[in-house]
Amino acid sequence: MCTAVRCDGRSMLTLRQIEVVRAIMVTGSIAGAARLLNVAAPGISRLMKYTEDSLGVRLFDRRAGRYVPTPQARAVFDLLDTVHRKIGDLQTAIGGLGRGVGEELRIASVPSIANVMVPRAIAGLRQRYPDLALDINILKIEEAIDYLLLGRGEVVAISSRFEHPLIEFEPLASGRLICIVPDGSPLAGRRRIKPAEMAEHPLIGIDPRDPYGAIMASMFGQAGVSYRMNVKARFGTTVCSLVAAGLGIAIIDEFTVAYGKVPGVKALEIDAESAFHTWAARRSDVALSAFADEFLRLLRKEMRTASSL
Repeated sequence: MCTAVRCDGRSMLTLRQIEVVRAIMVTGSIAGAARLLNVAAPGISRLMKYTEDSLGVRLFDRRAGRYVPTPQARAVFDLLDTVHRKIGDLQTAIGGLGRGVGEELRIASVPSIANVMVPRAIAGLRQRYPDLALDINILKIEEAIDYLLLGRGEVVAISSRFEHPLIEFEPLASGRLICIVPDGSPLAGRRRIKPAEMAEHPLIGIDPRDPYGAIMASMFGQAGVSYRMNVKARFGTTVCSLVAAGLGIAIIDEFTVAYGKVPGVKALEIDAESAFHTWAARRSDVALSAFADEFLRLLRKEMRTASSL
């Protein structure tokens, strides 16, 4: 933004000088300008003298303690008033941008991250940008490509990465799989469980072709334990509801049930390697907005905090 306005071929008025000259013009006195600007009168007087000296033009006549614009300066005052209004408009626009006025953030997430983590990040984003419009979508992994490439949104929180020439991935957080059991189950009093123990109970699981399902299958394989899933469900919220209904136990990602937000189930740690990584997918050829950057910062913070509990 420019910080000075040229008044002739040599001299420039700073925005502060414009503000002071206009305050004297509006109030008709040094003391009035000082009160309007909430500064000391001597400073206003010195700046006014410096301004007139540097311009080589007398802007005011002093008449009975009042400052009256000189005839030569009236055209300048009209321009200064216009500049001042434009500066006010600019400040209003900048202030609106800082609140998200007239802007919209479009983001998406796979269900496992969207259940608890995204709402917590959005709550923080709303505090920073209270007037920002939001468009939040829940997507399957395979829907992320079209969502990004067709410009439907800026970023997708995703549970696995893939190769694509126009999509890049930024790490969000690492997590682990956990076992959830019904509140009324004898297992609910436990803190940890082994794959062999889980295999003894009806298992509500995730398809092994799913990223989390593949980790689950590997976990049982490394333990040398065979398992059978009586019920398969893709989305974590469905899995949780099935467990809460007493239909079995399940293996699920920790973010879906973070902070104990799912009623009717108890989470147990698994005595096996079950780590996974999550990502933020975005177009590599398009810069993210400040709003998307802030959303990712908050989401990353929330997820890393949850995984450390």
